[in-house]
Amino acid sequence: MSQAAITVVPMTADHARPVLVIYQTGIDEGNATFETEAPTWQAFDTARLPEHRYVALHEDGRVLGWVAASRVSDRCAYAGVVEHSVYVHPEARGRGVAGRLLGALILSTEAAGIWTIQSGVFPENAASLAVHARAGFRAVGTRERIGRHHGTWRDVLLIERRSPAVV
Repeated sequence: MSQAAITVVPMTADHARPVLVIYQTGIDEGNATFETEAPTWQAFDTARLPEHRYVALHEDGRVLGWVAASRVSDRCAYAGVVEHSVYVHPEARGRGVAGRLLGALILSTEAAGIWTIQSGVFPENAASLAVHARAGFRAVGTRERIGRHHGTWRDVLLIERRSPAVV
């Protein structure tokens, strides 16, 4: 699958089923999130900003991955800070899908005046850390034993990308 065969478009309710299947697949693999079950579409839709969520589509219309952002706080001081997630179907990994999705998110957030995109990533998720580093994210710290995951305390690396375009 070439990158030319991939397009990134805004996520809509029409993408709900494959988005949630990809999310659940990432959950089941064990190194993507503390969540144990994908939410309903209604909960997913309500929690994420509609103007900052995208899907990557194969030329045949299959959803290969998604990215979405949420507010970190309702306080005005944090108006320019969002938290994001990016998930790619296992069969589409290693083909630039996550990078393309992060690129779309960066463009939309910068156009909206958002100065920081952040996320928490398990240190064991080397592929996610690598694609984020290529997109300009940096680790700002480790949140040690921040939560229990299947009975085990897990660390999370807090990563962020500060926009050079939003001052």
